[in-house]
Amino acid sequence: MPDYLNDPLFLTIACALLGLTVGSFLNVVIHRLPRMLERNWQSEAIQMIAEYLPASLRESLESWRREAATETPVGHYNLATPRSSCPHCGHFITALENIPLLSYAALRGRCSHCKAPISARYPFVELLTGVLSASVAWHFGYSLACAGALIFVWCVVALCFIDLDTMLLPDDITLPLLWLGLLFNVDGIFTALPNAVIGAAAGYLVLWSIYWLFKFATGKEGMGYGDFKLLAAIGAWLGWQVLPVVILLSSLVGAIVGISLMVFAKHGREMPIPFGPYLAAAGVLALFFGKPLSVLLMGI
Repeated sequence: MPDYLNDPLFLTIACALLGLTVGSFLNVVIHRLPRMLERNWQSEAIQMIAEYLPASLRESLESWRREAATETPVGHYNLATPRSSCPHCGHFITALENIPLLSYAALRGRCSHCKAPISARYPFVELLTGVLSASVAWHFGYSLACAGALIFVWCVVALCFIDLDTMLLPDDITLPLLWLGLLFNVDGIFTALPNAVIGAAAGYLVLWSIYWLFKFATGKEGMGYGDFKLLAAIGAWLGWQVLPVVILLSSLVGAIVGISLMVFAKHGREMPIPFGPYLAAAGVLALFFGKPLSVLLMGI
């Protein structure tokens, strides 16, 4: 094996490039997965409602469903098809227009066909994923922990931006992430398996308990079930010991952002704020600095 393959810098650069490419795919996941889920939910809801309708109304509902499916067929809308296109003019994105970061710079942030602006979030997600991937490679080196940590950060990036857009944390990501965390820790890659199992259970139950206490006290829902599952996944990957730090950091940052939005952006107190991004950010920090942060913030 060539010597340069053993160089940590080579691994870091390789993972950075891989992260840029994965970040481009995550943009597709962030945009399409919520829409795919919504279409599936609508289709299932229509089928359930149809069972309780008279025959005449059932035929009308089925006719409407077929027309809707013709316009936006569920079966032809997934993470692979159709090809990515400009939302303004429908121009299909070519391979040369889909190179992470470089294409956005070359196009000057505009569609090559209609010159409509392209959201700066696309290159931001690519850059963020690339930087996090490089950081994972540098921190963990050539190891199974590096592969696991890459999967972890890629998933939480997708969850973070989906939650920002839709206030949802899809089970399609959170639950596989939880089980993968437990599997990686069968041999104690990140923490001992008992710590991971307790972390998964405690992560879910802590926020579940807060949810019900808040609901009993106010009659309102303070957070969603996706938040419980995300914290459970973080506990499954990193162990129960990091949960106090993750909860403290995410709550502190969430409170600061929420107060700032109310003061400077006139964000109403009743308007919901997604909690997933703060959990995701705290989880990534715990991945890299879990033990030092526990000692610094919690004294444990």
